[in-house]
Amino acid sequence: MEGEYDFLFKIVLIGDAGVGKTSIVRRYTDGVFTSAGIPTIGVDFCIKTLSVNGSAIKLQIWDTAGQERFRTITQSYYRSADAIVLVYDIGSATTFRNLPEWLSEVDRYAGTTVHKILIGNKSDRTDREIQTHLGSQFAQENDMPFLETSAKSADNIDNLFEQLAKTLRDTHMHKGIKQNTGGGAQSLKSSTVQVQRPSQEKSGGGGGGGCC
Repeated sequence: MEGEYDFLFKIVLIGDAGVGKTSIVRRYTDGVFTSAGIPTIGVDFCIKTLSVNGSAIKLQIWDTAGQERFRTITQSYYRSADAIVLVYDIGSATTFRNLPEWLSEVDRYAGTTVHKILIGNKSDRTDREIQTHLGSQFAQENDMPFLETSAKSADNIDNLFEQLAKTLRDTHMHKGIKQNTGGGAQSLKSSTVQVQRPSQEKSGGGGGGGCC
């Protein structure tokens, strides 16, 4: 039935203002690219459902504002997150230098089992300031996977969320727990996971508006 799912995961994107968090979400959920959007006010979210080896996985993707004045609002969304996507702009050294501050917030406010991934966005830029090996090194030092993405060209956008869905599903299956719309929990048999092309489901909400 419509609206049913096997797993529901909350993914929160964080990082400085202007790194392209909203563009990443819009590219994945709507298949469009907007180069000059209105800054996110507080938080906003979209929903998309994809299939992983026959399991319907619903991703609730939260796009958070990067401005300091919204920080106390966005921090409250870390606590229930299954995954944190930490984003910087490969063409802005400042956004890269601020990563330790963002990680400190995650350590302070997120759960101890939250999955973290580092994203170097805007890989289509020709005025790169942060080389790939620096992003990879920072990710390794902080025990995170690393990807470079481009919301403009869509490079690695689907891969980002498919990786997250697969990793989170594997983690929950390892625990033997299945989430479902009926509110119960039941054991799952372990199986090989194959990511399939997601079907699209969108929903608006969050900080005062439609979908991202």
